[in-house]
Amino acid sequence: MELNKRMYFSKLLYAIVFLFSFSSCTISYKLNGASIDYSKTKTIAIADFPNTAELIYPPLSQYFSETLRDTYSKQTRLQLLKRGGDLNLEGEIIGYQLTPMAISADSYASQTKLTLTVNVRFTNNKNPDDDFERKYSAFQTFDSSKMLTDVQDDLMKVMVAEITDQIYNDTVAKW
Repeated sequence: MELNKRMYFSKLLYAIVFLFSFSSCTISYKLNGASIDYSKTKTIAIADFPNTAELIYPPLSQYFSETLRDTYSKQTRLQLLKRGGDLNLEGEIIGYQLTPMAISADSYASQTKLTLTVNVRFTNNKNPDDDFERKYSAFQTFDSSKMLTDVQDDLMKVMVAEITDQIYNDTVAKW
């Protein structure tokens, strides 16, 4: 009797799987989280982000712009253009500053915070309701006994990755 129930349920399961495989409904999962209608939106233009901050770190502008482009080219099927895309990203790096943080017993800062702020303008030529201008910030702290020049490259990479992920999520992932 138990064997008959198992066979019945396995046949029922196969029938359900068979029916779903030939139904007109489809379920799609996107591993990158992008919610892009590729039939309407095919291109993205990402301008260079100039560094207008008071404290200038020369490689920052190019590194940020290229990391942002890489994020979209790796996680979407959008074609990258210099200008005039269905989606457009532009802006500038407006803040790159050091702030003393935790004060030690001898009244000196034991940690320093490095903050990166980027102003971004997003234009969606296919759906203007999605347009926005927004500031994004990320920070990293480091031991004040270290020179900024010794830790700057590593800190910059972490902050840029965080900000580009936020921009990606707000523009095409819609999280």
